[in-house]
Amino acid sequence: MPEQRTIIVTGGSKGIGRAICLRFAGPDARVYFNYGADDQSAIGTETLAREAGGTAVGRRVDVTAEADVKAFFDEIAAETGRLDVLVNNAGSARDGLLVRMKSTDWDAVVDTNLKGAFICAKIAAKVMLKQRKGRIINISSVVGASGNPGQANYVAAKAGLIGLTKAMAKELASRNITVNAVAPGYVETDMTAGLPEKAREAMLSQIPLGRAGTPGDVAAATAFLASEDAAYITGHVIHVNGGMYM
Repeated sequence: MPEQRTIIVTGGSKGIGRAICLRFAGPDARVYFNYGADDQSAIGTETLAREAGGTAVGRRVDVTAEADVKAFFDEIAAETGRLDVLVNNAGSARDGLLVRMKSTDWDAVVDTNLKGAFICAKIAAKVMLKQRKGRIINISSVVGASGNPGQANYVAAKAGLIGLTKAMAKELASRNITVNAVAPGYVETDMTAGLPEKAREAMLSQIPLGRAGTPGDVAAATAFLASEDAAYITGHVIHVNGGMYM
């Protein structure tokens, strides 16, 4: 039986993060995830993983607090002795027009979506460098490539993730560590469920495949990049958007 991989998913309590946790959960992997304040959603991910025959262990950890992230990763390393895959999925949004956007809203979104990914990747890379092997996958967004009005903070952070991905890929490749990104388009999650019907229809009209994406679509691309089939792919962005942006 192959050795179990250790996988960390940030923001794994619901939506895309939960789908990624469940995609990895199984007899060949030990999955850990962090979450913010929603304990019930985290318990839901853990329960669904058990029902699927795997495990996913959640911890309340702020990805913008470097000391807390290090303690979380150290705990996992002490328990499993390795770290094979990091998925930087944690994110938040505080939308608003540029001229009205508060600096606090800018800072909060950039800190979670970009700085948090930097902190987690830096700590994970130190473990992976010693192993001479690893996978880091950053969850960006279609708007990081296309732009979007009313989301200057979110767009900047997600575009920054693509740049961070390419820089890390070049730095870490010599130690057999691949770094890639997945850029979802319009995906049906709790975050998008509150959109007015007219806004939803307008969004769908831009998608050649004619449907919204699912968290499972994003999880599938993430699982591929974490697999041995993707061993020769690094510094790449996989767009999972139904053709919304080409």
